[in-house]
Amino acid sequence: MQLLDGKKTSNDIKNEIAAEVSKMKQNDEKVPHLAAVIVGNDGASLTYVGSKVKACERVGFESTLVKMPSTTSEMELLKKIEELNQNDDIDGFIVQLPLPEQIDTQKVLMAIDPSKDVDGFHPENFGKMALDMTTFIPATPFGILELLERYDVQTAGKHTVVIGRSHIVGRPMSILMGRKGFPGNSTVTLTHSHTKNIAQITTQADIIITALGVPNYLKAEMVKDDVVIIDVGITRVTDDTREKGYKITGDVDFENVSKKASFITPVPGGVGPMTIAMLLKNTLLAREQRRLLK
Repeated sequence: MQLLDGKKTSNDIKNEIAAEVSKMKQNDEKVPHLAAVIVGNDGASLTYVGSKVKACERVGFESTLVKMPSTTSEMELLKKIEELNQNDDIDGFIVQLPLPEQIDTQKVLMAIDPSKDVDGFHPENFGKMALDMTTFIPATPFGILELLERYDVQTAGKHTVVIGRSHIVGRPMSILMGRKGFPGNSTVTLTHSHTKNIAQITTQADIIITALGVPNYLKAEMVKDDVVIIDVGITRVTDDTREKGYKITGDVDFENVSKKASFITPVPGGVGPMTIAMLLKNTLLAREQRRLLK
């Protein structure tokens, strides 16, 4: 069994990006600039956005954090997005989800200029991804592809089972794993809450990508020997033995499933760190595309 170490791999990617940025500075070129918009005071969102800002500092990017109160109206947020769309200094930006209930998330995502949509959520970018065109791939799926590629996990002709059909992970992964090229060329089964006899399907899988958010859902008896496991689930589970009072748990019963797996991502330290690294990579791509257009 080999761990797919997202922490180490994301550090490697950040070092590669930092080297690129260093070259830009030596050539007096504009360095990439990432902006993040956060509405309200959701603790997890604030932590996540904070780590994005720190990651920008580490690789030498410019970063802007736009904080808006939870009472912000949809109109006010759309106005702010239009400002960021028009700001030539900003190469890419994200709007941190979830948004307060008075704001229509779909409307907000639609308002982002696709050329600055480094989260890869705009329908134009999603459509391009589905058609195998060059575009921004959503950061978490992009991170999974990068892990598979860097650890040379063979995907061609394999049976990949994706658990969960969210627009952020499940659905894009089901498209990407079936595309021509590497990683890809696998036969994909997309499962979800209405799938019957899910264990019957997972026991036939060569690769399982689970993004369900149900702690320890995938048990050892649900997988075959030498399976590749990508665990995207991340749930806080109460644990009085720990200082924080909780532990972070994935969708996979790691202790038992890891004994059967050929490759497996840990939680934490697997897919999570990759997401921020790939957001930086998308911002670098956005900067490059904008430079070529000028």
